Amino acid sequence: MEPDLEVVQIRRGESFKAWSHGYPFHTVRWHFHPEYELHQVVATSGRYFVGDFIGDFEPGNLVLTGPNLPHNWVSDLPAECAIPLRGRILQFSEEFIGDLMKVMPELSGLAALLDFSRRGALFTRSTSDALVPLMEEIVAANGVRRIELFLMILGILCRAARQARPLSSPNYLPDPSGYMSAGMNKALAFIRKNLTQPFGEAELAAIAGQSQSAFSRSFRRHTGMSLVQYVKRLRINLACQILMSNEQASITDICFEVGFNNLSNFNRQFLAEKGMPPSRFRRLLAHNIDAAHAA
Repeated sequence: MEPDLEVVQIRRGESFKAWSHGYPFHTVRWHFHPEYELHQVVATSGRYFVGDFIGDFEPGNLVLTGPNLPHNWVSDLPAECAIPLRGRILQFSEEFIGDLMKVMPELSGLAALLDFSRRGALFTRSTSDALVPLMEEIVAANGVRRIELFLMILGILCRAARQARPLSSPNYLPDPSGYMSAGMNKALAFIRKNLTQPFGEAELAAIAGQSQSAFSRSFRRHTGMSLVQYVKRLRINLACQILMSNEQASITDICFEVGFNNLSNFNRQFLAEKGMPPSRFRRLLAHNIDAAHAA
């Protein structure tokens, strides 16, 4: 089975993505993405898959996967069971980390770690334990502190790499061009590239090589939501990025920039997604930044 493309959204004004999720969650599936990913399990146990590796995981499982290496963690839980916090994730692009190493020659030692991660690197429980407070803090950190935590995490991983073990076999080679030949991944890539432009399900179904009804069913299986919900969530997240990075942009301009064509609908969808209108989101953000500076 071909892995699904996960669209990793790194916010404008940020260098990497740090987040957490519960279970079940829509990215809990066999998937890949061009970004490096550090995945730390907080709760539950089950089976995980990295490339051609299959193993058992438990809380404390810590794995660094390289670009386009397929992976999935499947918790062993009853179907009706929900876990609020299963894992914490750190994702960053090859371009970002490559540029960082060029600017800071002291980081050249990361090259071996990053190369190692292309097979999936499983770290020891003691390494994972050392990262728990850093991973917890980086999810909510802002400004310079995010960079401090990011470099501290990479430093610990670099020093612990000798005790880590590779997961996928040496002859396993990810094939992103092959993965992208799958119809659904072509459609997801089209959405990522044209997120702020108008498009419809019929157009995406044609790209995926499916009938519209088959595409609709397949899309919901792949993402856990309808196309309308998926696109709305990505556009609202993009709006949040602009609200956080550009204080001068008006909410009306942001509405149209991210692909909505009606301000009242944008405000209504933002409220449904974030629990507050965009104006309050911006005010709360400004208040939190002022409070952080005062501290």
